[in-house]
Amino acid sequence: MNDERKLYPEDQQRVDEYLKSGYNETPRKPFKPMRLLAMLLIVVTAFSVFSILVARSSGIY
Repeated sequence: MNDERKLYPEDQQRVDEYLKSGYNETPRKPFKPMRLLAMLLIVVTAFSVFSILVARSSGIY
């Protein structure tokens, strides 16, 4: 590590106290990969159906 960039012990203590205070924490719901997969499947299917309908209305397909 570069010794020139280290904080003074007093400043490091203030930084550590701030980080432990929880001020910058955001409550989050648990990640649900199956929900993400389902949403992705729905969106891809919807775009596919839409593209087929556009192609049929244009006389391409």
